[in-house]
Amino acid sequence: MADKSELQYTAEHEWVLVDGDTATIGITAYAAEKLGDVVFVELPAVGSDVASGTVVGEIESTKSVGELFAPINGTVTEINDAVVDSPELVNSDPFGEGWLIKVSFTELPSFLSYAEYSALVGE
Repeated sequence: MADKSELQYTAEHEWVLVDGDTATIGITAYAAEKLGDVVFVELPAVGSDVASGTVVGEIESTKSVGELFAPINGTVTEINDAVVDSPELVNSDPFGEGWLIKVSFTELPSFLSYAEYSALVGE
């Protein structure tokens, strides 16, 4: 996966890696740490249309249940089956093997830079 400073971020603690017209999306280490040990991940079906700001999945931990929001409008082209089978990947490697979905898009919204996100979470 790309260096954290090369990623873009949302205020909902998601990271976005843009490659052409595809965005790979995951949750940040900050979010994974706040959630605690992730025990279940539900992701949208491949081919689903997603709208920015809407709930597209769920992440359950030993502490709470969190919602996964789409940070972008588009169509889900791939989901990370490894995370569904081994939810702990979200905690152990949130910026790598713990990615969640890939979405094809036509328009890229404005995201936070690494510096802006770091300031938001006080890192």
